[in-house]
Amino acid sequence: MPGLPPMVAPPAELVDDPLVAPDVTDTVGIVLEQVLDERLRHSRAVDPVFARELADRLAALVGRGGKRLRTAFTHCGWRAAGGSGDTTAVLRTGAALELLQACALVHDDLMDGSVQRRGAPAMHVQLARRHWAAGMHGSAESFGTSAAVLAGDLALAWADDLLTETALGTPHGSLLHGEWRAMRTEMVAGQYRDLRAQATRSSGVDEALAIATLKSALYTAARPLALGASLAGADEHVLGALRAAGRCAGLAFQLRDDLLGAFGDPALTGKPADDDLRSRKLTYLLAVALRLADASDDHQAAAALGTDADTRSEHAVARMRAALKRTGARDLVQAKIEELTDMSIGHFEATGAPHAVRSEFASLVRHATGKAGRRAEEAV
Repeated sequence: MPGLPPMVAPPAELVDDPLVAPDVTDTVGIVLEQVLDERLRHSRAVDPVFARELADRLAALVGRGGKRLRTAFTHCGWRAAGGSGDTTAVLRTGAALELLQACALVHDDLMDGSVQRRGAPAMHVQLARRHWAAGMHGSAESFGTSAAVLAGDLALAWADDLLTETALGTPHGSLLHGEWRAMRTEMVAGQYRDLRAQATRSSGVDEALAIATLKSALYTAARPLALGASLAGADEHVLGALRAAGRCAGLAFQLRDDLLGAFGDPALTGKPADDDLRSRKLTYLLAVALRLADASDDHQAAAALGTDADTRSEHAVARMRAALKRTGARDLVQAKIEELTDMSIGHFEATGAPHAVRSEFASLVRHATGKAGRRAEEAV
C-alpha cells in the first residue's frame, strides 16, 4: 500500500515450515532487534536526548527478553488454524506483543512500586536515579514516575504501529486488528480492577479470578492464540476452541506467577519474591488462603493475611508465607494449575489441529505453567 513502511523481511531460515515454538521464541528476537533499530533511528532523528535517555532504556528492557510466551502462543494459534509457509506476519505480531508487554511491565512496576524487573532496576527507578545523578532540580521520584509513564506509552505506540503495519499487509488484517483492539481494552480493565481491589482491600476469590482473567489470562494466551489464528483466517469454531484453551492456560500461568510472587527465587525470576506479599496484592492464592483460614477457624493465619496485617517487616512476610502453606492454599493453587493445564490441552485438541501442533501446544503450556518443572520456586 502507498505510504506503508515496508515489512521487515526475516532471514530465509525464519520462514521454514514447520517452525516449532522454541524456534519462534528465538527468532522473534531477531525481528524485535530489527524493529527496535528502526524505532531508535527514528527516535534519534526526532530528538537525541529523548532517544538516549528514554527510548534507549525501553529498547534495553525489551532486549532483556522474558519468556516470549505470547509469541509462542501466537505461532501455535496460527498453525492450529492451518497456517504454514512464510512466518513473517506471525513473528511481527509476536514482536508487537512483546512491545505491548514492555508497556504493561513499565506501568505495572510503577503502580505496584516494584524496584526490579528482568534482573535490572525497574524503569521508574532507573529514571529517578538518572535525575539524581545529573543533579536535576525537583523530586527525583516524581521525575522517574512521570518519565516511566512516557516510556510505557512509547512502548504501546511502537506496538500499535507494528501491529497496524502487519495487519495492513495481510489478507485477514481486519480480523487480526479486532483481536488486538479487544485485548488492549481487556488489559486496561484488568489493571483497573487490580488497582481498585487494592484500594478497597478486597479479599474475594471471585474478584481475584476476575482480575487474573482480565489482566493476564486473556492477554497472555487467549488473545495471542486468536491473533495467530486470525492470520490464517480461522473460523469461529477454531477461534472459540483456542480462546477456551488460552483462558485456561493463561489463568494457570497467572496462578503460577502468584506462587512465584510469594515463594519464588529472585535469582531465577529476576524480580523480588515478596512484592505481592508486602503490598498485600489480591491474588487467587491470597483469597483462597483467607477462605481456608476462615473455614478452619485458623485465626493466626487470618490475622497474618488479613486487611489489617502489617506487612512491612521481614517477620510479617515470613508469617504470611507460613500461613499460605499451613492453610493448604499453596497446594490447592498448585492443584488448580495442573487442572487448568489439562483443561487447556483438551480445549486445544478440539481445534482439530495436527498431532504435531497439539504436541507443541501441550509442551508449551506445561512449560509455561510449571507442570514440566518447578525450579524457580523455593522449597520453603
